[in-house]
Amino acid sequence: MAEFLKIEQRGAVCICTISAPKTLNALNSTILGELNDFLDTLDTHTTRCLILTGDGEKSFVAGADISEMAHLNEEEGFAFGQRGADVFRRIETLPIPVIAAVNGFALGGGCELAMACDIRLCSDNARFGQPEVGLGIIPGFSGTWRLARMVGMGMAKQLIFSGKPIRADEALRIGLVNAVYSQADLMNEAIALADSIAANAPLAVAAAKECINEEYDLPADEAIRYENELFGECFATEDQKNGMKAFLNKEKAVFEGK
Repeated sequence: MAEFLKIEQRGAVCICTISAPKTLNALNSTILGELNDFLDTLDTHTTRCLILTGDGEKSFVAGADISEMAHLNEEEGFAFGQRGADVFRRIETLPIPVIAAVNGFALGGGCELAMACDIRLCSDNARFGQPEVGLGIIPGFSGTWRLARMVGMGMAKQLIFSGKPIRADEALRIGLVNAVYSQADLMNEAIALADSIAANAPLAVAAAKECINEEYDLPADEAIRYENELFGECFATEDQKNGMKAFLNKEKAVFEGK
């Protein structure tokens, strides 16, 4: 049983809460291991959308655990970074959408975790940043790679080189988050979005996520061909038959993921 994760299943939506309030949910090796184990057990057939959030009203994830990192040597630092990067990549490539409900500080590893999710919603007290250079290191959980692709190279360099955090409204302006809500409304909005995603054809949603992720760095002709292939594959599913039949009959479609 996980020590630092709280898991709640709400129909086809799963909520995973990182709960280490004494350290503002900072990521250590144990939490990274628990996240990895959770992904091993997550049933992506019955769960159609995942929400990641942090415990409390102050912090999503305040960063990686500095008390653990402070005494690492070069080899150990590499292994710690690789462990986090591997877990975050698993989240990014899950066949179901992942929503980050950022309820406060998302600094360092917390910002990197949010960026590994498909959609980022945040509370108006959220703060985002990559302060690693002030500690003598750089982002180690793929932050340099994702941030530049998300907000552009110039803004990524500014945030990483300065180490200064930004407020929720600035994160929205530069495209780091999708929407900003009050602390009281954040989880309700995240669940409502997750429910709307879960109501759609799961095989089609998975194919759309795969297309967006895989096509990003492809030349146009290859990307278009990739999409065409997955578009065609959708017509071999029962979901496509049921969805179009329901539309033509002016009924609500029920998708079984087949």
